[in-house]
Amino acid sequence: MTLQLISQERRKSIMEKLNLLYGDQDETVYRNMERLLENYRKDRPMLKPWVSEDDVMLITYGDTVKENDKAPLQTLHHFLTQYVKETISAVHILPFYPYTSDDGFSVVDYREIDPELGKWEHVNSLSRDFDLMFDAVINHISQSSEWFQGYLRGEEKYKSYFTEADPNADYGQVTRPRALPLLTRFETAKGTKHIWTTFSSDQIDLNFKNPDVLLEILDILLEYAANGARFIRLDAIGFAWKKLGTTCMHLEETHALVKLMRNVLDLAAPGTIMITETNVPHIDNISYFGNGYDEAQMVYQFPLPPLTLYSFHTKNASKLLQWADSLDPTSDSTTFFNFLASHDGIGMRPIEGILNDDEKQMMTDKTLAHGGRVSYKDNGDGTKSAYELNINYLDALTHPDESDDIRIGRFLGAQTILLSVAGVPGIYIHSLLGSRNDYKGLEESGINRRINREKLDKHELVNQLETDTLRRTVFQRFSRLIKIRRRQKAFNPQALEQVMFLDERVFSILRKNEQSGDEVLVLVNVSDETVTLLLPFTGMDLIGEQHTDANVQLNPYQCMWVKK
Repeated sequence: MTLQLISQERRKSIMEKLNLLYGDQDETVYRNMERLLENYRKDRPMLKPWVSEDDVMLITYGDTVKENDKAPLQTLHHFLTQYVKETISAVHILPFYPYTSDDGFSVVDYREIDPELGKWEHVNSLSRDFDLMFDAVINHISQSSEWFQGYLRGEEKYKSYFTEADPNADYGQVTRPRALPLLTRFETAKGTKHIWTTFSSDQIDLNFKNPDVLLEILDILLEYAANGARFIRLDAIGFAWKKLGTTCMHLEETHALVKLMRNVLDLAAPGTIMITETNVPHIDNISYFGNGYDEAQMVYQFPLPPLTLYSFHTKNASKLLQWADSLDPTSDSTTFFNFLASHDGIGMRPIEGILNDDEKQMMTDKTLAHGGRVSYKDNGDGTKSAYELNINYLDALTHPDESDDIRIGRFLGAQTILLSVAGVPGIYIHSLLGSRNDYKGLEESGINRRINREKLDKHELVNQLETDTLRRTVFQRFSRLIKIRRRQKAFNPQALEQVMFLDERVFSILRKNEQSGDEVLVLVNVSDETVTLLLPFTGMDLIGEQHTDANVQLNPYQCMWVKK
């Protein structure tokens, strides 16, 4: 299908976005988009139409599990097939392209596989057993990339691929994710230039004001779809458009870019799901749903990790329940991507306006007491504030001196919340495997985020899953919860979610699938106290595998899925 075959209404919509971005170049860009789509070969199997309760995604680096003399992507495939094939339906492989820094997020070549990880054939093979999510790290590219090196050499093609800036201009309103300089000085064939580098001097922001950059990125996204990506994650997409005198975040032009990406994928690779990664306050985050049908199909649910952690720290689920109660239902073709842990830290910006300064400081203090680190952002006025908590989620919940029984109880309680709320759950591999803080990786690198990015030897891991009590218990019990969840239509992403205020110590929601009639009452005791509740109905506790009466007693950290 090409743009020539679409409706006049769709064409008009695309042209409006192109005109906003490129003015009188819009017709030329449109014709180039036509040629791009005409060159695209649809050589992949039909994708699932939408997500269901059966969709559960594992988040992992391509080399988290390694063994000697084998490509890590091949080792990962073998391990996942052996241990999680009945547990996980999809895998988010974090950036697997050649890179120079930031653990993969400073990409040298978007179209190649890092030879240290494997080859495209390994990715293609993995896609035959699992749905895959690829990263589109398209806000920036490595300074070692051919694109930027071509710019430094003064090559015509790349002269406008990046944003040159005046170092004397006022950048006070620009949102800064890290406490690093916004501009980086480079010596080029055309003299000294200051280039926009939002995240680091090795991550050069792309200039989407140049339509050739957009067309190149669209081609890359289509290539990802052709190579097995059911999901495409737009990393840090909120920073994509630069306009001095603004925050340079979530601009109208940025949303137009995302909508154009959606247009092209819908035309050439229907069924591909775009997920925007914007670690920002909730109202800005959900703006990437657009009207519910024209932008990203999924957005990360960033408030969930810190609010769940806060609930267990305070032994009180009120803040989490109130926040959940404030959420509007998504459209029938959008939903949330829920997670608690990831390769990054626990973001603090998403709880702005939900927790006050004292409450956020308590979480920062707990993180440090539990052996974690804290990363800060530059506020633009000479001050800094906590941007994210860097700590393994299992350790974030429990002080090192507390027992493993408490550690496991709190952790599985938190994961039960993750598996219960409306959306698709994303589970970090180190959570599923019951990993702890990786102090060796932290100390060797000096990078805070490495505390939760440990590389595991496959043979040692397999042995630990049999012999290490904590790792084995977490893995087995967590895996069982996921399998139960995948069989329940009440946990369909589009099933209704009703918050039940039964007791401040208990996270309690009712999930109901109106099409099938299935209902599940979710109960998670976030406290170390025994709680007695009067339930709205009796039923079968799917976790405890026993019938419940209207009066139930929840032990500390106990969880129930009561099916009506």
